[in-house]
Amino acid sequence: MTSRKIALVTGASRGLGRNAALRLAGRGHDLIATYRQGATDARTLVQEAQALGARAVALPLDLGDSAGFAGFADAVRAALRDHWQRDTFDALLNNAGSGSYATFATTTEAQFDEMLRIHLKGPFFLTQALLPLIADGGRVVNVSSGLTRFSLPGYAAYAAMKGGVEVLTRYLALELGARRIAVNTVAPGAIATDFGGGAVRDNPQLNGLIASQTALGRVGAPDDIGPVMAALLSDDLGWVNGQRVEVSGGIHL
Repeated sequence: MTSRKIALVTGASRGLGRNAALRLAGRGHDLIATYRQGATDARTLVQEAQALGARAVALPLDLGDSAGFAGFADAVRAALRDHWQRDTFDALLNNAGSGSYATFATTTEAQFDEMLRIHLKGPFFLTQALLPLIADGGRVVNVSSGLTRFSLPGYAAYAAMKGGVEVLTRYLALELGARRIAVNTVAPGAIATDFGGGAVRDNPQLNGLIASQTALGRVGAPDDIGPVMAALLSDDLGWVNGQRVEVSGGIHL
């Protein structure tokens, strides 16, 4: 039986989730990593985590399909039994998500519902389904956005769901406190990844605009966010609970 803690990271095959997963592996966590389409990337992540000394498995998960959460919980339960001889894991990072850009006037009901399923309903009911498998004294981190503090045209639906995530975090922190499970939110600023089509990374004008509005003078990178997520999922920050931690380099101060 391993003495390492186990972290479950959703959307771990790329971007911030991948970075956080590898940071966790480097800090001594084993991994259950989820992916939706990136099976090859997930296998590569597992290999890289194993090279860091972690035991790791990858499981498919569609965060936008809550009907599949009970089956996913069963798959997690089986993985815990088969790979760790355990019935619980220690840390949950609700990271998976997708971007959507549309002005308020042009946002369709289908776009709104997609953001709702992925960013609010998904983390709500996935955490609920996994709750019996989270060890007492565990940690949960939800992912929000700097867009809940400042507003940019085109992100009304996305940011509204992330606002709901931040409220949900506080309620989870309160209701799970009796089990000593701490719950926090990480709110990244604009990050140069392929999220939302990679616009922040690939559009020089947008990249420069964001950098000019950020106190530290550049856009963020996954290496700026992953360590914060990993730290909040560790015992080092065990007394931080019910908080929103913005990691944005000081944008729009």
